[in-house]
Amino acid sequence: MSQRPGFPVKLAATDPAPSRRSSGSVAPAALGLSGAVAVPRMPLAPTGLGLDSGAVRARMVRLLAQQGVRDARVLEAMGLVERHRFVESALVGQAYEDTSLPIGLGQTISKPNVVARMLELLCQGTSGKLGRVLEIGTGCGYQAAVLSHVATEVYSIERLRGLHEKARDNLRPLRVHNVHLIFGDGMLAYPQGAPYAGIISAAGGDDIPQAWLDQLAMGGRLVAPTVTTAGQQALVVIHKTPRGFERQVLEAVHFVPLKSGVA
Repeated sequence: MSQRPGFPVKLAATDPAPSRRSSGSVAPAALGLSGAVAVPRMPLAPTGLGLDSGAVRARMVRLLAQQGVRDARVLEAMGLVERHRFVESALVGQAYEDTSLPIGLGQTISKPNVVARMLELLCQGTSGKLGRVLEIGTGCGYQAAVLSHVATEVYSIERLRGLHEKARDNLRPLRVHNVHLIFGDGMLAYPQGAPYAGIISAAGGDDIPQAWLDQLAMGGRLVAPTVTTAGQQALVVIHKTPRGFERQVLEAVHFVPLKSGVA
């Protein structure tokens, strides 16, 4: 399907809105971990082929909690989305390991811990679901699928046509009704959907583009890898307040570079 830059694909425009829980998911429940964090309980019996197993996803979620992820909304979302659906068939056996994997065109799917960490930072200071969120760098669509469970609406923009189409193909069978895919230049963000309660980037630049700051709603949060004064990439969180932008530099990370234009 031909797609003009900047034109959103609504994944289920003509489909009835189904339940967003897969057959292998139930409401979150504590799994006996230390601390007061609720972790989704997944069935112990496999619900499909190969790694389509609630037990495998539950094991991944327990590891995330042990690594310090505490937001129950994020943990539940990570347990609901079947990561193996978003990786190449030859790499399915590694889908639930805490590692990044190639998805083609020189790009990668971020490791689960990084996805969960960034989403937790995005949700920090809020209760319930986030409002409208913008994702820069759709990739294979995995993070957009996770975001669909913590935000009311997700706009996800990808500059590489091949990945935009891959994400569309990966997400369409899931009938995720609140995700809109855009083929376009992520550095320009997507003003048609602004303002955003949250903006999250899967690529790191030398600085935060002004368009992202302009399109962030008052009280909104932006999470992105950015090159710091030390010349290394680090996670940066920006909170837009009536007093201006509050900026927090966190741990070192390694993401693909942020680029302009489409290809």
